[in-house]
Amino acid sequence: MISLFQNYLSILDLTLGILLSFLTLVFLIRLILTWYPKIDINKGFWLLIAIPTSSILNFTRKLIPPIGGVDVSPVIWIGIISFLREILVGQQGLIKIAMQNSMN
Repeated sequence: MISLFQNYLSILDLTLGILLSFLTLVFLIRLILTWYPKIDINKGFWLLIAIPTSSILNFTRKLIPPIGGVDVSPVIWIGIISFLREILVGQQGLIKIAMQNSMN
C-alpha cells in the first residue's frame, strides 16, 4: 500500500513539475512576444503559445489593466506559477515532504 502511495506521489511530482515548467515557459514566451507587436500570435506556430494563455491573460487584464501601456499580466502569472512550483514540487515542497514521510 505504501509503495503504491510513493509511486503515486512520484508520478504527481513529475507531472506537476513538467506542467508548471511548461506553463512558465509559455508565459515567458508570451511576455517576450509583447515586445514584438507585429507578430500575429493567432497564426501558425504561435497558436501553441496563444491558446493556453489567452483566456488566462484576458481574465487577468480585467482585474489588473495595463499600467502605463505595459501589460503586466504575463509577469504576474510567471510569478504565481513559479511560487506554486516551489511550494508543491520544489526541493522542500509539499509533495517532496510527503514522499519523504511515506518512506519512514
